[in-house]
Amino acid sequence: MDAPTEIPIDGHSLTLEAVEEVARAAPGTLHLFLDDDAAGRMRASRATIDRLIGSGEPVYGMTTGFGRLAEVVIAPEDRSALQHNLIRSHASGVGEPLPRECVRAIMLLRANALARGHSGCRTRLVERLLHMLDRGVHPVIPEFGSVGASGDLAPLAHVALSLLGAGQAEMGGEQRAMDEILADVGLAPIELGPKEGLALINGTQATTALGVLALLAAERALDTAEASGAMSVEALLGTPEAFRPEIQAARPHAGQAVSAARLRALIAGSEIRESHRVGDPRVQDAYSLRCIPQVHGAARAALGHARGILEVEVNSATDNPLVFPVAEGRSGESREVLSGGNFHAQIVAQALDLLAIAVADVASMCERRVERLINPDLSLGLPAFLARRPGLESGLMVAQVVVADLLSEMRVLAHPASVDSVPTSAGQEDHVAMGLAAARKARRAVSCLERILAAELLCAAQGIDYRRPLRSSDAVEEVHALVRSRVAALAGDRSLTADLEALADLVASGAIAGITRGAGGGS
Repeated sequence: MDAPTEIPIDGHSLTLEAVEEVARAAPGTLHLFLDDDAAGRMRASRATIDRLIGSGEPVYGMTTGFGRLAEVVIAPEDRSALQHNLIRSHASGVGEPLPRECVRAIMLLRANALARGHSGCRTRLVERLLHMLDRGVHPVIPEFGSVGASGDLAPLAHVALSLLGAGQAEMGGEQRAMDEILADVGLAPIELGPKEGLALINGTQATTALGVLALLAAERALDTAEASGAMSVEALLGTPEAFRPEIQAARPHAGQAVSAARLRALIAGSEIRESHRVGDPRVQDAYSLRCIPQVHGAARAALGHARGILEVEVNSATDNPLVFPVAEGRSGESREVLSGGNFHAQIVAQALDLLAIAVADVASMCERRVERLINPDLSLGLPAFLARRPGLESGLMVAQVVVADLLSEMRVLAHPASVDSVPTSAGQEDHVAMGLAAARKARRAVSCLERILAAELLCAAQGIDYRRPLRSSDAVEEVHALVRSRVAALAGDRSLTADLEALADLVASGAIAGITRGAGGGS
């Protein structure tokens, strides 16, 4: 058996791709560990907390209550109970449990945030989270319960609850009480010290974790949409003239240029294209073919914006208050514990709302190509609904109906959550971000897009079959062969459910996105 891949956690250098790798990893394949420098920062931060508490100075959330109760002074003998009560009361989410990969991403991001050394907690909290990830121990986190303002309080509290040996968790596909799982793996519950409960639950890590996974899936889907779009252009005898570099240079948006270059590369060398180059009376194609670079370019810009936001957020300290140990010899107005608002998820929520809008527009154009492929009035000689015996058979008629339903769902999901503030905590949290709602929407929207792309691949591959014996380009033929490795050509009516789900899995895998990227023409 190969040795586990070692991944240091330092609070500064986590990549989005590493988040996904950890989220998907099987137990025993990774070894996550706290970086030495990060451990040093955490110890300095913890020493600051211990010293301040010992001085008798009032410190929010350590010697006082929380939120609206910040004026209540907590007696020394009750300060540990304060942290435990915080976790128990806030672990009150509802709804279906988040998927395993989402839980793992949340745990990783919380550990990484604490590793920055501004949270005032002991290293053992991070080490325990990383150990649980290595062993495949995953607290059950309900999907609802955060407004993304004082952080993702309920989801993160369910993670923190597991450190106390309470709540439910999943290990090896089985859900059990966390105290039983801790006993099985030889670990004892952790007793929290001052600030540690607050450090564990203040932060944007649930919103950010779901957002990272949604973004990476959306990037794969967009690259797949260029391959499915190229296949549709071919099946519909479209022209790549609209993708010429001169056109893109006249309106030099970077994403548009990348998309056009990839489409040119995907179609290069096609016999189908050459078959109608001369004598075709059409001057230009419909927008759903001609304007792919413009629409996909806009989506690239939106996803690029979201990527930039998330790359910063995964390596940020987002709890409150934050600890800034004063260096030896410094004096003056420096304060070591500062209350602020880094837990407010507005910037992440807005980015994920934009992501949902962008993928909805990609899906809308994809639906129009599916319609053209099955509509005999628009498909330039392809049989109605791509059926072998139209009339007797319905062919791929319902594929477009399914797409229409998915697209309607995506248009609802494109409504922004980040503008919908509902004040909480007796008016203390009087403007909230609704970040987790934005993240849930983004993940669902991308899942819908994957199924819409599956329908386009199904229809475009069938359209290519009807253009035989002509061959398309090497790249399109590679996509076609990959589709056919999962789904047979339509020889008569059959249920399309298994076909569409198999191709949606293919889209999600990134295999077709890899063909797009490998074709060249930009990155």
